Formats: sequence, structure tokens, C-alpha cells
Amino acid sequence: MNKLIQERKIGGYMELRIQAIHFDASEKLQDFIQKKCGKLEKYCDDIKNVEVLLKVVKPESAMNKDVNIKVSVPNSEFFAEKVSDTFEESVDVCIDALSKQLTKHKEKLRGA
Repeated sequence: MNKLIQERKIGGYMELRIQAIHFDASEKLQDFIQKKCGKLEKYCDDIKNVEVLLKVVKPESAMNKDVNIKVSVPNSEFFAEKVSDTFEESVDVCIDALSKQLTKHKEKLRGA
């Protein structure tokens, strides 16, 4: 039931994979995710791919939109996960967390 929605190249370099588990993600949600993930390139130039996993946890409850985002760069991987009321909110929080991780990674590389 694991469904790969799309695989896109953003900016010619970064590959984006969006997977929705047990539901179909709308085109609007996919575009939102692509736009947000594209902003990660500001923090790190050599992102190879981004994997976004969307799940609905216990569909009858609130706070049931689970988003996992994994970012791969050469020699490292970064991960963020968030469960909230909407996929958009979860994606926003994950992108914020990943931007901080990527910024720290870039600073560490400069200092090395």
C-alpha cells in the first residue's frame, strides 16, 4: 500500500521523492512540499535527494498527520519527523528543523 507519488528534480540537482502511505496526496499538497523542500538548497548546495513520507496515524483522531523528511548530502543524512493537525504544519516544522541541521553541518565543514 506504499505509494510513490512523484519523483522530481528540483533545480536540476536535488531529487525529491514524495510517498503517501494509505492515502492519495493532493496536487496542492505535493506542490507545497516541493516548494518547501526547494528552500533547503539555500542552506546546503550539495543536497542529493530528499525523501518525504506522509502518513495518517489513527484517522479518527486529531494530531494525526505524520511527516518524515530525510535529506541526503555527501557523507551525511539528516532527518526530521513531526505529527500535527495538517500535513502543511508538519512539513513546515520539519523544514525548519532540517534547515538548522544543514546550517550547522555547513558551519562544521567550513571550520574543518
